Amino acid sequence: MAKAVKTNVLRHLDARKIPYETREYAVEDDNFDGKLVAGKTGLDASMIYKTLVLTGDRQSHLVCVIPVEKELDLKAVARASGNKSVAMLPQKDLLPLTGYLRGGCSPIGMKKLFPTYLDSAAEKLERISVSAGVRGCQVILATEALISETRARLAELCRE
Repeated sequence: MAKAVKTNVLRHLDARKIPYETREYAVEDDNFDGKLVAGKTGLDASMIYKTLVLTGDRQSHLVCVIPVEKELDLKAVARASGNKSVAMLPQKDLLPLTGYLRGGCSPIGMKKLFPTYLDSAAEKLERISVSAGVRGCQVILATEALISETRARLAELCRE
């Protein structure tokens, strides 16, 4: 099992003895396109998920984990989370709140465990890939392990 530079994500998984593998790739610019990540890591794009942090009118902060090739549906997220409305967290607030930079945000190992929602498309996956907590590194683990570690609830979160 190849190990990348130790991030909070990897330390968290190691401490809980959760098996994983990592894939590192070069980051040339601020473009974090999922197809680009898939091409650089050799992973199927359908298993790569991105982490988005939002604010809600009832929950101050929540996390959504969705396929990189899809777009978040804010109304669907509001329904799933019990909020009347949700909005993306301003980028300047991401690092102080989560400990992660844009392009390296992971649902695992944030400063605090926020309510987390995983797009229901992940139910079909045995393994899932999310950011390992830094730009240029993905962590691949069992989907069930991700759900367990983040206490994620499955929900329809994306536009068709």
